[in-house]
Amino acid sequence: MSDTTGPETSDALLGPADIRELAAALGVRPTKQKGQNFVIDANTVRRIVRTAGVRPDDVVVEVGPGLGSLTLALLEAADRVTAVEIDDVLAAALPATIQARMPARADRFALVHSDAMLVEELPGPVPTALVANLPYNVAVPVLLHMLERFPTIERTLVMVQAEVADRLAAGPGNKVYGVPSVKANWYAEVKRAGAIGRNVFWPAPNVDSGLVSLVRRTEPLATTATRQEVFAVVDAAFAQRRKTLRAALAGWAGSPAAAEEALVKAGISPQARGESLTVEEFARIAEAKA
Repeated sequence: MSDTTGPETSDALLGPADIRELAAALGVRPTKQKGQNFVIDANTVRRIVRTAGVRPDDVVVEVGPGLGSLTLALLEAADRVTAVEIDDVLAAALPATIQARMPARADRFALVHSDAMLVEELPGPVPTALVANLPYNVAVPVLLHMLERFPTIERTLVMVQAEVADRLAAGPGNKVYGVPSVKANWYAEVKRAGAIGRNVFWPAPNVDSGLVSLVRRTEPLATTATRQEVFAVVDAAFAQRRKTLRAALAGWAGSPAAAEEALVKAGISPQARGESLTVEEFARIAEAKA
């Protein structure tokens, strides 16, 4: 059989038996509270890397590599991979897995043993892409933190719970459009990039997963308001999403009348609701108050 996967053979990737063997050797039992579901299918990790458009010159940051199934597939395709892992046991084991299965690429791999929410810098060249299977309970805050902290990340592909994927990719007027949708859109063009079945994970989760692609805006949003000012409006608008903006933004503006004034100045109806506004419109409201 001819090998078409480059210098390393596809045997380097982890299959179901490899994952279980590694987990057993480490005494790892995937836990619900950590949202751990390990990908056990080599075709799925290859598909993720393909969908992410990982290039040979990319420096990829991966959050929550777990036992390393996606990490190995990323190393096959990218120039370098930096993985951020919070779990002590998994972080300690990952470099050895890379060394054992892909020795020729081991020097292209770096590990940061930390909570991703606390990561302020990464070793080596700046990251150009973020590819990760994110635990559902921290997916949105981790994603927004990484996009904010590392402006060099041009392309992102995350695998998240289907419901979170829908929320991130939703547009104004959609019933699941909300804070994550608007904030992700501040940084990037966001879209759904596929669905992932439950059987590619161990243990199989009781929810479906989805891929979300985020391509960073080439030019930041044109506004004189700061990100913090815009996000404050977004948070206020959706904290009481059933209310009109005049009412929902009263606390933020100081009074319903002050909220109305800012809205009118921004060219937005005080009777509108947050779920109908684009990120550009939220920015206009922030500017109007400033």
